Amino acid sequence: MQKPPKLLYNLKNLPTRFCSNRKTVSLYKLVIFDLDGTILNTIEDLADSVNFALKQNSLSPRSVEEVRSFVGNGIQNLLVRSVCAAKNIPVLEGPSCAPYFDESTNKSEKSLFTQLLDRVHFCFTEYYKIHCIDKTRPYKGILELLQNLRSKGFKTAVVSNKADYGVQQLCAQFFPNLFDFALGERNGIKRKPEPDSVFAVMKKFGISKSNSVYIGDSDVDIQTAHNAGIKCISVGWGFRSKQFLQEHGADIIIENTEEFWNALNKVFVTI
Repeated sequence: MQKPPKLLYNLKNLPTRFCSNRKTVSLYKLVIFDLDGTILNTIEDLADSVNFALKQNSLSPRSVEEVRSFVGNGIQNLLVRSVCAAKNIPVLEGPSCAPYFDESTNKSEKSLFTQLLDRVHFCFTEYYKIHCIDKTRPYKGILELLQNLRSKGFKTAVVSNKADYGVQQLCAQFFPNLFDFALGERNGIKRKPEPDSVFAVMKKFGISKSNSVYIGDSDVDIQTAHNAGIKCISVGWGFRSKQFLQEHGADIIIENTEEFWNALNKVFVTI
């Protein structure tokens, strides 16, 4: 009688993989989430805070849709874009946005803009610290998704370009005991799309790139995952449209949290 083939893996030692039927096996152990536009709809509180800061400095308010297009690269870049829009100054886009001044702009004018931006930043920060949870709410199904991930042994984390004080406050308010680690913008760690913050999370848990996946709603998140060498699942309910995500290289886009487990299967290695 022919002997059965020798197993290549000891199934008892394999981490569990989950899909819609929750019965298959997977290699991923760490799920890292973006915050704004991915797990929390923060746009109205952000817009209110931006407009408070602009009004305090005699600048015209920006629409919610404008603010939506400005977010994704941290508070400083959000405010540079907002102030430039209010003053009709072009913006030099990049990891660190800056106003575009032509050759006729003197040092005094540049200095005045920097001082204005500092005042706007101060007003925004003071207001947002108090009002960051006024209208902010988790997206539909996020709480249940996080609870399911935790119950199945996944490590969960947040990596955001939002100031760290905001990340900690919002995670504590809306997701108590649902994240193993949360990391916002801090001194000494480069902002997304640089991969430093993602690497910091993986290092903290001793989890490899092949056992990690990133979830986000923007081109910044797609590029962050790419730079970190990990897979990315993009969400279509956030601050960027499905078409925008596709144009910026999204491989997998989900429209609701019910699609998450099947998406996880697409990026997981089949055993």
